[in-house]
Amino acid sequence: MNRIAILADIHGNAPALDAIVEDIEGSNIDEVLVGGDLVGRGPQGTAVVERVRARGWPSVRGNHEDYALNFIHKRVPDEWLEEDIWAASRWMANELNADAVEYIDALPFSFAPSVDLPFLLVHGSPIRNNDGIGPWTSDDKCEQHLESVHEDAIVCGHTHRPHFRKLNAGVIVNVGSVGLPFNGDWRAQYAILHRDNAQSPWQAEFRQVEYDREGFLDTYESSGFLREGLVTSYLLKLEVETARPHLVPFLRWAQNQSMEPTFASMDVFLDWYDPTLPLKTLLERLENPGS
Repeated sequence: MNRIAILADIHGNAPALDAIVEDIEGSNIDEVLVGGDLVGRGPQGTAVVERVRARGWPSVRGNHEDYALNFIHKRVPDEWLEEDIWAASRWMANELNADAVEYIDALPFSFAPSVDLPFLLVHGSPIRNNDGIGPWTSDDKCEQHLESVHEDAIVCGHTHRPHFRKLNAGVIVNVGSVGLPFNGDWRAQYAILHRDNAQSPWQAEFRQVEYDREGFLDTYESSGFLREGLVTSYLLKLEVETARPHLVPFLRWAQNQSMEPTFASMDVFLDWYDPTLPLKTLLERLENPGS
């Protein structure tokens, strides 16, 4: 039996990654792969890249690698280099050292492991690295994804929510997030994929590992990220504390309400926001406030 550990969406959270490393070392693993988003949304991007690179774990490129590189190389609108709402993105891009930038710039879009029973690893979907697959994705769409690749399994991340889907064309496994889960469970999360042989079904073991979350949250202040990243950094800190999304719902809410995404509007948003509800439901409430 081949046992492959797949972790994704570390998001600059070194203590969470360290806890996963320790768990993997005691789990009889044949290979370890990383599903992208090593950086972004957290203040320890360089440390995470150094840890993954030192272990020689192959990784694919996530959308947050693209975001960081776009800021580093100034491939963003001019106003993003000045506006407060992008202060955290600028800070995280500047935190990456030259070796980290070189590493993430060379990451491939997809990867197939060296085991005899291959699957395809992508960050989001076989189409784009910011195209998430989750419980809300239709079976038809998932079948289309599987039929577009040679392998009979697709492994991904991006949504920060573990998910397993068995279909006629194969299986899709979303391994969840190491550093920033959005399923209400703050523990570092990853998956172990295994299969007895080519005729047996793929199976996924989802794992959750406690880590020094309070110590990690302290780095938001000690690094200057919380102060210099302004409202975005505060929302990202809330995401770690609650294991629920806050930044994207806040931005969508502010846009809908024609409000500036600032600290003043954040308090109003938090009074309205229910992080246990799907974003789709929240957006529908914004469009139809009387419903």
